[in-house]
Amino acid sequence: MLRRTTRRGHGTGHAVDDPLDAAQERRVRAVLALGGVPQADLPDGVQQVRLRLLERAASGREAPRDVSAWAAVVASNLAMDWHRARRRQERIGERLASLRQLEHPSGEDTSLLSLAVARGLDELPDPQRQVVVLRFYADLPVRSIAEELGLPEGTVKSRLHTAVRALRTRLHEDEVV
Repeated sequence: MLRRTTRRGHGTGHAVDDPLDAAQERRVRAVLALGGVPQADLPDGVQQVRLRLLERAASGREAPRDVSAWAAVVASNLAMDWHRARRRQERIGERLASLRQLEHPSGEDTSLLSLAVARGLDELPDPQRQVVVLRFYADLPVRSIAEELGLPEGTVKSRLHTAVRALRTRLHEDEVV
């Protein structure tokens, strides 16, 4: 079933159809965050995914076969859109680079590794970042990624291979691994 009924609102008592269950919402949040969307923008991103799913149903189109995979891909696309908008802002002088330059001192190896991976993901081209996030963080199989993005499986595999090689090189250069 596409929708579940939940109680929302401030004491209104009106039932609202929510197309995402709690697990799907957590997955969407994770994909957005790993795609580089700032924490403050995550609720808006989740709402955009809900809106697109509701619009799809309202237009009479068939529900996605796998709502969770569909929602993860939409979230990944939203993250890519966010990056494109950010790049446009950087080109006109409103650089957000100062946020990346903040040092996060930590004695924990996992924190260093996480930071290095996040920086490596930021440096990947959008198509490569998208397949890495969908494959390794949203845990989608290559076949589902290919179907949802409308790409041949070979293209998804190639992008994954190239991205993983670039991330591995980056981690070695940073002497993290």
